[in-house]
Amino acid sequence: MEVWLVALIIFLGLFLALFLGLPVSFSCGGLAAVSCLFIWGPRGLYSIATTAYGEMTIFVFLAVPLFIMMAEVLSFSGIAEDLFDLVYKWMGPFNGGLAIGTVIICAVFAAMVGVSTAAAATMGLVALPPMLNRGYSKELVTGTIAAGGALGILIPPSVIMIILGHSAELSIGQLFLGGMVPGLVLTLIFVIYIGVRSFINPSLAPALPPEERVRWREKLRMLQTLLAPFLLVVGVLGSIYTGICTPTEAAAVGALGAILCAAFTGRLTWANFNHAVKRTGLLTAMILWITIGAVSFTNIVTVSGVSGWLHDLIAGLDVNRWVILAGMQFFFFVLGCCLDPVGIILITTPIFLPMVVSMGFDPLWFGVLFIINMEMAYVTPPFGFNLFVLRGVVPEDVSMMDIYKGIVPFVACQAFCLILMMVFPGLVTWLPQLLIQ
Repeated sequence: MEVWLVALIIFLGLFLALFLGLPVSFSCGGLAAVSCLFIWGPRGLYSIATTAYGEMTIFVFLAVPLFIMMAEVLSFSGIAEDLFDLVYKWMGPFNGGLAIGTVIICAVFAAMVGVSTAAAATMGLVALPPMLNRGYSKELVTGTIAAGGALGILIPPSVIMIILGHSAELSIGQLFLGGMVPGLVLTLIFVIYIGVRSFINPSLAPALPPEERVRWREKLRMLQTLLAPFLLVVGVLGSIYTGICTPTEAAAVGALGAILCAAFTGRLTWANFNHAVKRTGLLTAMILWITIGAVSFTNIVTVSGVSGWLHDLIAGLDVNRWVILAGMQFFFFVLGCCLDPVGIILITTPIFLPMVVSMGFDPLWFGVLFIINMEMAYVTPPFGFNLFVLRGVVPEDVSMMDIYKGIVPFVACQAFCLILMMVFPGLVTWLPQLLIQ
């Protein structure tokens, strides 16, 4: 059978299964099983079992449940409430101040947990009601929280970067370093957008009335709430960059630090801890099942010759390599509207990364561009995780259409950041190169 026909059958089968609503893990895994039976017969199914076992026994994957556990514990530790109280006192007197402060808190949360949905859910519960009660626009509030929460996969540590690093055989520590500057730049872009829009139209995000503002003594006293997040970030990232810990070991440090923070604030109850453990198990199982299915699928794509055929097809196009790169980014964006980011990474990375390297691009730089694109996937309908997380915590008078409208300008900000990193690769590669030397 011609390779192009095999490619057509495989990818049409995948999109048909996804269109019918089957989960990504079972769509990829089921298609891989059928393909094994067709190519090698019943004995070929053994390859899926060995693939699954090999993936699940990789040491670096231990970081996934540990970072998820860290996020779940921090969600009830009270740190988010304390940080928002700090922002309320410091930024409230300015138009858009609470929304700007929420973005900053999401960036701090991202530097602690590395899971996007944790910040979106927590800030949806903590920050959304006070902003709505003070006359903030529903679209601005929901867009701020959904997009701010998505920073969790770009600002290190990041669970998605761990999965990408393993799949692309890139240094996870260097990916963390590469995502730091883009994460800070994107945070700044969000802050500038909110500030400018609030300045032009103050009714969208009014300042607190004078009677709700506090004196400087109270503001300075509240700075002590930054101590716990600072120590946790230093403990996780500092242990990685100083070479004391691997990312997996640093995840264990973070999980223990989160438990200590919850105990220090008096929120570490058996009920809260039990809920965190159950949520960690559910999310970890989901990620691992997606990993098994996606890796099995990509193995079939490679063995059948489809991957090599696609590489030769794209490499043979008589177009500028930057046009091909831009086309890849657009393709990833479209996939992000329909698929889980973990599945996209595991399915597409083995196919596209060799093409990127053969065109002379830096794979680390491409990996960070990929992560920025996947950040958009968390907030683009209809599949965007953070949109549905937010829908579960907003009041009844906030509709899904309000959330969709609110996220549009923030997706534009993310796209601008992606283009900025493409035009100026040094923003991604400068820090990893500096610390490697």
